[in-house]
Amino acid sequence: MAMVGLFWITEDCVYVGAEPTGTAPGVRLTEDGAETVGLDRAGAWGWDEIHGIDVRDVAVRAGVRRLATMAFDSLTAFVTGDGELPPAFTVRLETAGGTVEASALAAVPGGIYPPEEYELSRTVLARLADGRVGVEDLLAWRRDQGEAGAPGREERLALLRKWADAG
Repeated sequence: MAMVGLFWITEDCVYVGAEPTGTAPGVRLTEDGAETVGLDRAGAWGWDEIHGIDVRDVAVRAGVRRLATMAFDSLTAFVTGDGELPPAFTVRLETAGGTVEASALAAVPGGIYPPEEYELSRTVLARLADGRVGVEDLLAWRRDQGEAGAPGREERLALLRKWADAG
């Protein structure tokens, strides 16, 4: 797997947020379309049925503020012993049958995304929905990576810009 912006990219699908395990919620994007997974599973839609994809409630903070929040959260968990699940956010799918909302868990450490990666990720979601970018583009990049882990910040931004500027 590799994480780029809001995307958790495996060799055969792309998750918005973290790859869910067990009954955890999530949204999976494949070459065929999108599906919600987990306890709040609502269904699956082909790309021809999807008119828009967006996210809400994503924790976004820049630089020092992001690091301070992550440090405070880590200290709180250490002192209280109260570890929490990553924060959840909402994925909105605009489909031919109406709007569907599903939860997804943040995949980044501390659950807080940098503003530029967040905005570029939203643009990529819009491009996926309107067909200017295909899931296969993200998957092809992942397959080319082999066993390499998540790319560094600059490479993630470059990839998001490439996918956002497609079409």
